[in-house]
Amino acid sequence: MKILAVCSSLDLRFPYSSTPAWWQLFKGLYEMGVEVIVIPYQGASIESLWWKAYPNPCQREGALFAAGREAVRKLYSFAKKEDSHKEKIKDSFADKTVRTLAKTFIRPRWKRYLDNIIRKENDIDAVIVFTVPLNHFQGLPTHIKKKYQIPVFYYDGDVPESLPQFKGFRSGFRIYQGADLTEYDGFISNSGGGVPELEKMGAKNVKVLYYGVDPLVFAPLKVKQDIDIFFYGHGYEYRKEWIDKMIRIPSKELNHYRFAIRATGFDIDLGNTERLPYASLSRLRVYSCKSKINLNITRKAHASVYASSSSRPFELASMGCCVVSNPYLGLEEWFEPKKEILVIKDSQEAIEIYKWLLSNDRERKKIGQKARERVLKEHTYQHRSKELIKIIKAMC
Repeated sequence: MKILAVCSSLDLRFPYSSTPAWWQLFKGLYEMGVEVIVIPYQGASIESLWWKAYPNPCQREGALFAAGREAVRKLYSFAKKEDSHKEKIKDSFADKTVRTLAKTFIRPRWKRYLDNIIRKENDIDAVIVFTVPLNHFQGLPTHIKKKYQIPVFYYDGDVPESLPQFKGFRSGFRIYQGADLTEYDGFISNSGGGVPELEKMGAKNVKVLYYGVDPLVFAPLKVKQDIDIFFYGHGYEYRKEWIDKMIRIPSKELNHYRFAIRATGFDIDLGNTERLPYASLSRLRVYSCKSKINLNITRKAHASVYASSSSRPFELASMGCCVVSNPYLGLEEWFEPKKEILVIKDSQEAIEIYKWLLSNDRERKKIGQKARERVLKEHTYQHRSKELIKIIKAMC
């Protein structure tokens, strides 16, 4: 099988949480015998041992869009809207402007570019668009299907954050406004609970493909554990309540323990919590393995819409970490609470669980070991790649 993948980004320097997942998934597909050709929509093109890469045809324009997105994001006062995650959908001037620019400048260039690549490669079996704004690509799936008889799929890895009833994933722009979901032969979601909404909007053949992990990349390290409680992530928006309950409040009461975070966009009170250097993605594994307890603090939308997967639980479990999580609807789809992961209901329970785990090395390590065993059994990107291949074959 030969797949042409248009993905949101390949550049790990961009703070897009899905980019490491694309690397691992494409590697998993390669290991399953799939030939993968990748074009990034944002940032530079990066070749690897596991895929062939073509340059981004609109890298300069993409940089301008990224700058615009960041400017719009800063205009939104997310912290003041923690209690109103859903809002009345409005087609703002910014939304209309971005769609007009995409239609006028971006889409025609991508159309010509995809034509050239498909003709050059000649034997592509399927095209998959990975979390690129649907309304920027409007019309392209129909063009590809009619001209080349190649099925086109869309994988939204940001459900439910990306859905119209939410504000968008850390940005003011919406990817579904003006898009036609019926253009795609199949739709793939990282969220089980998001499927009905996608179907309501016209998506056909909606399937679920959860995030996973490459256990060779996120593997345990034998290092001294000198951090007691640790969290990593991008931005506090829509999870500040649980950051307070799991980090700020406990760190003040348990001030003899070392709390630490490795994060961006956390300009808030974190109590007695140490801010570690952001460093590289590879350094993240060191931080996590040096920590006795790792925290999974999931955003409100993902935590409240059933089985909306994110990478963090799988990454931490794969490293054999003992994970404590905020309430996360559908978490039991991937890990068994109390055995492979611990879930707390408030700050007082968090404090009690932290104290118990930090005084019980054997139980803490046992939880991490069980979590990694579950990953190896069910949640690697080889598992996910097999599922994706099955989805594609069923619809081709």
